[in-house]
Amino acid sequence: MIELAGIIILGILAQWFAWKFKIPAILPLILIGLMVGPIAAEFFSEDGSKWIEPIWNGEKGLFPGNGLFYFVSLAISIILFEGGLTLKRSEIANVGPVITKLITLGSLVTFIASGVAAHYLLGLGWELSLLFAALIIVTGPTVISPILRNIPLKKDVAAVLKWEGILIDPIGALVAVLVFEFISVGGGSGFTKTALVEFAKILLFGLTFGFTFAHALILIVNKKLVPHYLLNVVSLSFVLFVFVLSDLFAHESGLLSVVVMGMVMANSKLKNIDELLYFKESLSVLLISILFILLAANMNMDELLLIYNWKAVALFAIVILLIRPLAVFLSTYKSSLQLNEKLFISWVGPRGIVAAGIASLFGTKLMKQGVAGAEYITPLVFMIVLGTVLLNATTARMVAKVVGVFLKSSEAIVIIGASDAARVIGKYLTDNGRRVVLLDQNKSYIEQARNLGIEAFDIDIYNNTIDDDTELNDVGYLIAMTGSDEVNKYAVNQFSEIYGEKGSYRLATLKEIKASNSENDDMLFTPKDDYINLNESARDYPYINEVKINSQEDFTSKLEKIDQEIKSIPLFVKRANTFAVLPEIDTVNLNGKDTSIIYLGKKVDFSS
Repeated sequence: MIELAGIIILGILAQWFAWKFKIPAILPLILIGLMVGPIAAEFFSEDGSKWIEPIWNGEKGLFPGNGLFYFVSLAISIILFEGGLTLKRSEIANVGPVITKLITLGSLVTFIASGVAAHYLLGLGWELSLLFAALIIVTGPTVISPILRNIPLKKDVAAVLKWEGILIDPIGALVAVLVFEFISVGGGSGFTKTALVEFAKILLFGLTFGFTFAHALILIVNKKLVPHYLLNVVSLSFVLFVFVLSDLFAHESGLLSVVVMGMVMANSKLKNIDELLYFKESLSVLLISILFILLAANMNMDELLLIYNWKAVALFAIVILLIRPLAVFLSTYKSSLQLNEKLFISWVGPRGIVAAGIASLFGTKLMKQGVAGAEYITPLVFMIVLGTVLLNATTARMVAKVVGVFLKSSEAIVIIGASDAARVIGKYLTDNGRRVVLLDQNKSYIEQARNLGIEAFDIDIYNNTIDDDTELNDVGYLIAMTGSDEVNKYAVNQFSEIYGEKGSYRLATLKEIKASNSENDDMLFTPKDDYINLNESARDYPYINEVKINSQEDFTSKLEKIDQEIKSIPLFVKRANTFAVLPEIDTVNLNGKDTSIIYLGKKVDFSS
């Protein structure tokens, strides 16, 4: 009981520590696992026992027999399903071909080159070398996301890294499964044929079961065949059922089934998907916390000493400095990505939970089968995982600045709300070269915005999942303009620090409009107009107008005329290609050329 409670407590503390210091949680989790496992046994325990023993041994341990491996398999299936739920086709429209090449051609290059390096450097057999290579194909969304959140990058660069990390998980797992089948089946005349048959079965049952049961769960949810309070637990049991059933028909096909299931559900008209995703995300955090500590604690000091030599260091350097850049540059050949963007993507490739989990699973199984050299698999993969995460977490920001992909100025705008006025404003800004992202729960508004060519996402901001669903690293302005004063205030208070580097604004309340010169005027998008005024103007006159100004006096005069005209609402001051929200007008030079007032609604006659 003490061991189980200790793992959960330490895991959550590690997650909090990672959040507090903005590092991938895998770092403190693995270090804690090593500390309570092999390091405690070697240096702190008088009888040489671990403080936490994952496998039952005599009177101590958590999982008897193969219990640990079953738990790892089920946990990874839930984590991969949650990853699949975030795979929305609309978000990768601009970089789809690059991502496709990275997870196919890039994976092949990594697989072959890493296998060759492991074979000739460490002297491992070809089967084990290729198993190691398959395991390190996986980059890992659980470690990519924390790194990306803390670096302002161009949208396409962030999208490539994010989606590569999620999509490549099942590919690396499947290649590892295929190689494992090769090794398990053994040599002889039936080696290739048997392995290919097993792989075909994995693809057949994985794809079929994932697609079929995804639609079954969608039907159950949309038809409300289960009560709302059982929705999350029914979905969880469904995922475990599909994983186990698929594995019964084709061994190791369950991982593919759950990823396909998540992808199908993410791109369907599924009700309550945000709530389901939020639950799965929370569950994944708990499982990841437990898994990493368990897997690290399960290692022994003898296994760690196997990689305590220059050959292991050389292998790590080759994987990071040669193989990763080679895979990226071949995959992005003739793409729209610039050289500096390719260099940064080449540098950032941390491995995550799937690599560590499957390595521990397969490594131990092969050791039990007596396969020579199998003891190298787990420590080698853990070395790559820990080394890449540590390297990328500590240097990614510096490298981004050196190669020139670090955004010095965050000019993109996120607008909370996608009403008529928000869409008119968003369309104008988008057409004038400014990136705008609209966020709203109204699916009709979102669809209308997308039809206008505006980035728009169906998101509940109260779930705090904005950065998980969109790439907003380049956002510097936040404008909250929903019909709810409470939502607008919440958005500004909650997200100003993250997305309002240049400014955070919200619509005025009716009370604030009546009480002019409010102390919150500097936070108001349009100090004299509320949601109703804006949207009535946008419905009757869905236009954005510009009027040039040449002095402070001219600005004051024309602004008064716009204010006096019914259904004409001033919004920005435009100078060259930059926009300033009216509350920050003091920062704008009004005496230069190409300066204009931008206003919404009815066109004003300034001749009188």
